[in-house]
Amino acid sequence: MTQSYNESSIQILEGLSAVRKRPGMYIGSSDHRGLHHLVWEILDNAIDEALNGYGQFIKVTLIDERTIRIEDEGRGMPTGKHSSGVSTLEVIFTKLHAGGKFSSTGGYKTSGGLHGVGASVVNALSSWLEVTSFHGGVMSSMRFEKGGSIAKPLQNFGKTTKKGSIVTFSADPLIFTNHVFNAETIASRLKESAYLLDHVTFMFVDERNKKTETFKFEHGLKQFVMDMNEDLETLHEPIALSGMVNDIEVNVSLQYNGGYGENIISFVNMVKTKDGGTHEVGFKSGLTKVVNDFARKNGFLKDKDKNFEGVDIREGCTAIISLKISENLLQFEGQTKSKLGTEKAKSATENIVIEQLTYYFEEERTLANDLVKRFAKAASAREAARKARDEARQGKNAKSSSRALAGKLSPAQSKDKKRNELFLVEGDSAGGSAKQGRDSKFQAILPLRGKVMNTEKASVSDVMKNEELSSIIYALGAGVGSDFDVSDCAYDKVIIMTDADTDGAHIQILLLTFFYRYMRPLIEANKVFLACPPLYKITSGKEGAYAYDDQELIELRSKYKHSTIQRYKGLGEMNADQLWDTTMDPKTRNLLVVTIDDAFIANKKVSLLMGDKAHLRREWINDHVSFTLSEEEV
Repeated sequence: MTQSYNESSIQILEGLSAVRKRPGMYIGSSDHRGLHHLVWEILDNAIDEALNGYGQFIKVTLIDERTIRIEDEGRGMPTGKHSSGVSTLEVIFTKLHAGGKFSSTGGYKTSGGLHGVGASVVNALSSWLEVTSFHGGVMSSMRFEKGGSIAKPLQNFGKTTKKGSIVTFSADPLIFTNHVFNAETIASRLKESAYLLDHVTFMFVDERNKKTETFKFEHGLKQFVMDMNEDLETLHEPIALSGMVNDIEVNVSLQYNGGYGENIISFVNMVKTKDGGTHEVGFKSGLTKVVNDFARKNGFLKDKDKNFEGVDIREGCTAIISLKISENLLQFEGQTKSKLGTEKAKSATENIVIEQLTYYFEEERTLANDLVKRFAKAASAREAARKARDEARQGKNAKSSSRALAGKLSPAQSKDKKRNELFLVEGDSAGGSAKQGRDSKFQAILPLRGKVMNTEKASVSDVMKNEELSSIIYALGAGVGSDFDVSDCAYDKVIIMTDADTDGAHIQILLLTFFYRYMRPLIEANKVFLACPPLYKITSGKEGAYAYDDQELIELRSKYKHSTIQRYKGLGEMNADQLWDTTMDPKTRNLLVVTIDDAFIANKKVSLLMGDKAHLRREWINDHVSFTLSEEEV
């Protein structure tokens, strides 16, 4: 049934103020994540229309580095006079908490936008914004500039048979300094949306290079899971579970692969819930119950045996969870909707998983038996990892930890976990300089001898046998794998400090793969960093400076006309005080924090670049890496 959607559907809750002053309150941050959040807000509005049955085509066009256009075939935005005395279109784009998602007559059964905040916030944080609406048989438009001021009032251009909206905006460089739109990030989000909304076609156009991509997936979540596992050896075809419980539509697809990582991505009304929530809890509890019930019924677990833990069962599992929840039931924790709080979503998801997966296991007994045997091995490995964690904890067989770190770790004097830093340093030579140059009150040094193993292809037991990795595990004291607890970590910062060459970059990647696969909460807590040592030292008489990249070297050359240049090929070439001044001193150093912005992209890249399929890695390198040498390298 089509509900009316007109001027009376739009309600104002409060006025627009302070968005430009404190953008982080509305979009999370003013870095590249906040910049792309602007796109997601307008895109989510277009998706909400399609989600509720209005339109089957959405197009996003990247015009330049900060300008983007989003088009949909929904109902268009109302443009008549609002009860507040101004046009409804002006209300939508200049008033916070104004939209059709508050009203019972707005026609939105489910939605995922910021409840009317999105359009006005995007306008406030843009240099200019233009909106064209095809609503009620009339084409209308408005233009805003300088953070929301009306540049062109509402104009009507006559009758039209077209329906939908077009929003074009240019993000304000004063707010998003040094940040531009990333085509891969936007295309990935559209592809992701196409998996979730299988009846809608999404098109992405990059006008800068005239590239067009179209996304449409008839088999939805099953294809999503297959794409996630594309670079891995899978154990079976994707399992699809779906149903309606308590007016909540649940869709789940899962597939096991030969790896050791767990990858669960969840959505509510097309919005990614990166911090999980009640639906993920329901999926995990349902999966755990089904497996343990099957294992006991079929003799894999005896009366004296403990149940498999959830982490054993989710090893190697890739799952996509997508729920559609009506507005009256929808609850999130936080403004940016990263965690679902709807309690009924837990029981709804759990019920669907238990009912349908139990039936699937009975029908596919050979696969179920093989999976349960795998879970038993995972449980044994977990117990071994837990013992290692207990040994690493102070007061619990600390001698094992001391033996593992003997002659390696130079510890910090302080025991303050909220301040201490651990530097993972490439080689003994650089380690020696770091030990001499550090502030031993709060900085610890752990030199790494050679390259660590590639943990993308390793089990927990393999990791524990590796000398360098076991040293890191013992030093952090927080366990490893499913038993890792970031709250037990002995350091607030774990800083990877390697040479600025290909070997150093390789060591960085190997360590990041280890942290991603076996200590992911450490990255999610923003505790993993990359040190940024200088590439050059330029000296002119008694004056001098450091250059951290080639561009900075060019600038310094123009400043110091008669100078000598020293190129640092490794950290070991720097003496202790130079290393402290440039790379370790909190007052002067530059650190890069390692983050996971998009779980889908991150998982795909780690699997691709560090996995077994060399031909896929070769293709990616050929497409993305330039092998042209710079003038300096020649």
